Amino acid sequence: MNEHMTTDGDAAIPAPVDWDAQAAVFDNEPDHGLRDPGVRAAWAERLRDWLPGRPSDVLDLGSGTGSLSLLAAEQGHRVTGVDQSPAMVERARAKLAGRDAVFLVGDAAAPPVGEQRFDVVLVRHVLWALPDPARALRHWHGLLRPAGRLVLVEGVWGTVTPVGIPAQRLTMLLEPLGSRIRVDRLSADARLWGKAVDDERYAVVATS
Repeated sequence: MNEHMTTDGDAAIPAPVDWDAQAAVFDNEPDHGLRDPGVRAAWAERLRDWLPGRPSDVLDLGSGTGSLSLLAAEQGHRVTGVDQSPAMVERARAKLAGRDAVFLVGDAAAPPVGEQRFDVVLVRHVLWALPDPARALRHWHGLLRPAGRLVLVEGVWGTVTPVGIPAQRLTMLLEPLGSRIRVDRLSADARLWGKAVDDERYAVVATS
């Protein structure tokens, strides 16, 4: 993670990253590429818990190379992925070739999906880096069908100059939306990260 200036005292916001340049090596991180069978199985298990049990329309924002999108598609869901990086989108399209999935180049904070609505908006490690997370959450909530859910995987990384968004702050931002909120703590599950971690990692499932 790149670090730069602080936002509102909770953490720092990142310096700009050339995600097109990062696309070629992005999947080298265990929790990005999910190449290790154990890591992949751990994320698949979590997704089965977070996503509906029936085939649903899932909007994966900041979809990167499509690793979570692929797991969702394998579980029978219809996926629309959005990423600002054309190179990431190209890799995601190749990874999910033949699947019920579409990938678009666009801003995760305001995805180019028109009037389409979704059963799930899935976002991993994106919200913390946005300049106005409250506004993004309101917009994403508006993309949900009735009884839809936000699945937000976030955390706070680093100790000297931490970056991220604490779970307490995220739940506070969600409260005005009237959602039922569940927080799953993920730090202790080393299988998800391919190693033991000691920082704050979690998922919030907010159901309309």
